[in-house]
Amino acid sequence: MKNIKYLVPFLIITLLFSCTKSAGTGGRATIKGNIVVDNINILGNIVDSYDAQDQEVYIIYGQQNNTHDDDVNTSYDGTFEFKYLNKGNYEIFVYSDCVDCPKGQDSLITKTITISDSEEIIEMDTIRIANFI
Repeated sequence: MKNIKYLVPFLIITLLFSCTKSAGTGGRATIKGNIVVDNINILGNIVDSYDAQDQEVYIIYGQQNNTHDDDVNTSYDGTFEFKYLNKGNYEIFVYSDCVDCPKGQDSLITKTITISDSEEIIEMDTIRIANFI
């Protein structure tokens, strides 16, 4: 009976401190950003630029795999948000047109983000993607 009296608090403390959250959803942090499209002519010059509307943006939680865990589409003004994230490392990526890629493949633009505070809001630099005209 004496052992049970000490065992229950020990188990509760162990459970509370052993629950470490890994990168992913369930937190209160946010990653925000925006995408701009650069129209590029045959000479490689930027002709004009505009906010990327309805552009898919992908996120990978942690560094466990290389397949995306979630995605969002940009708004009318090129902005996007990934909300409710835990502390940890994240990979944000988008696809861009590519002239030199084989068989018409797109190039990949990636940004690594680290959330170090549970309520952090990270504003990313603008991600620029190419559109060859």
